[in-house]
Amino acid sequence: MASHRRPKQSSSQGYASVLTATAAVSVALSASPASADPLPDPNKKGVQAQIDRLHEEATQATEKYNGAKENAEKLRKEADDLQEAVARKQDDLNELRRGLGSAATAQYRSGGIDPSVRLLLSSDPDAYLDEAAVLDRLSARQSQALQRFLSEQRGLQQKRTQAGTKLTALQDTRKELGNRKKEIQGKLAKAQRLLNTLTAKERAEIAAKEERANRTSERVQLGNEASASGITAGAFAAAKTRVGMPYVWGATGPGSFDCSGLTSWAFRQAGVSLPRTSQAQANAGTRINSIGALKPGDLVIMRTDLSHVGFYAGNGQILHSPKPGAVVRYESMARSGMPFMWGVRI
Repeated sequence: MASHRRPKQSSSQGYASVLTATAAVSVALSASPASADPLPDPNKKGVQAQIDRLHEEATQATEKYNGAKENAEKLRKEADDLQEAVARKQDDLNELRRGLGSAATAQYRSGGIDPSVRLLLSSDPDAYLDEAAVLDRLSARQSQALQRFLSEQRGLQQKRTQAGTKLTALQDTRKELGNRKKEIQGKLAKAQRLLNTLTAKERAEIAAKEERANRTSERVQLGNEASASGITAGAFAAAKTRVGMPYVWGATGPGSFDCSGLTSWAFRQAGVSLPRTSQAQANAGTRINSIGALKPGDLVIMRTDLSHVGFYAGNGQILHSPKPGAVVRYESMARSGMPFMWGVRI
C-alpha cells in the first residue's frame, strides 16, 4: 500500500483527533466481552498513590511526634524535680538564715555586732570571708554555719539555672510537638481531600480493598509460634489480642494504636518498658539481620528511616498497626510496601 504524507494539523485539529480516538476506544471497550479485564484508570491510580504516600509521610511524622512527646515528658519530669529541689534548698537556706539571725540578735544584746553578722549583711560575703583577720575572729562553729550558708546559696542558684534551662528546652519541645501535630493533620487532611475527588464507586473499591486486607489478616498461616519464649512470647500474645483495633496516630492503646504504640503497649503487658519510637526500639535489643533468623515475637524494623515497627508473626508475616484507615492486622512483609531493615530480639 502506498504511503501518503499527512498534512500538518493545527493544535485544535489535533485535539479533536484525540477526542475522536478516545471516543473510538470507548466504543470498542463497551463492545468488548464482559470477561475482558478493564484498562486501569491512570488518574485513579495516581490519586491512590498520592494518598498512600501522604499516609506514609503522616506515619513518619507521627514517629517524630512520638519522639518529641517522649522528650517533653522527660523534660517536664526533670524540670519538676529541679523545681522541687530548689524549694527544698530554699527551705534549708531560710533555716540557716534564721539560725544566723538568732545568733546576730544574741550578739547585739550582748553589746556588739559580731563580724559574722556583718558578713551575713555584706554585699560580697565571699570577699569578706577571704580576709584572714575576720576568719581569725570567728569561732569555728560560726565559720562552719556561714560557710554552709554560702554553699547552700550557691547550690540554690545553680539549681535555679538548671531548672530554667530545662523549662526553656521543654517550651521548645512543646513548640516542636505543635508543629509535628500540624504536619500530621495537614497530610491526613490532604489525603482525605484527594480521596474525595474520586467517585463514590472508586472510594467504595478502595474501602473494600482495605477491608479484604483486614479480613485476610484473620486467616494467615503463621509459623511456629512456640519458638517465641519468655518476655517476647508474652508481648506477642498481648499484641495478638489487639487485632482489629484501629490505627490512630500518637495512640498507645488499649483501644487504638500507631505502630510503635502497639509494640510498646504489648511489651508493657509483659513487664518491659520499651522506648516510645520505632527508631529507638530499633536499638532496644539484639539485632537480627536476616528474615530467616527471625522468630515470632521479634520486633521487625521497616523503612530506611526506621519509621515503622511491628511483630514478626512467622511465615513471612508481620503483625502491626500499619497506617491511617487500617487496623491492627497480620500482613505479608513482602507485600507491605515497606523494606525490611532488621529485626530486634528483646
